[in-house]
Amino acid sequence: QVQLVESGGGLVQAGGSLRLSCVASRSIFDINAMSWYRQAPGKQRELVATVTSGGNVNYADSVKGRFAISRDYAKSTVYLQMNSLKPEDTAVYYCKATIPTRFGASDYWGQGTQVTVSS
Repeated sequence: QVQLVESGGGLVQAGGSLRLSCVASRSIFDINAMSWYRQAPGKQRELVATVTSGGNVNYADSVKGRFAISRDYAKSTVYLQMNSLKPEDTAVYYCKATIPTRFGASDYWGQGTQVTVSS
């Protein structure tokens, strides 16, 4: 198991930047994948970015070239650097950890952090 705590959200003007942090309660070295999702009001939760244990990263088309996911093993933390923010990036951002189990994998979620981008 793992507990995840996100931080770094806030209110920013369009074109601005924010860096989100997701701190895990234990080492992330053996976690299959760490991901950032977001959910806007009235919409389904969507994948924003993923980094795997092997170092592969993937981004949603809508954030490619603007967002960057990274991890710091020493701090058990995953970051999401968000640049050139747009009003449509407004959402609650969630961190997810996918951890291997004997029978496959389990997902663990943080509580989310609000990002609001004003026009």
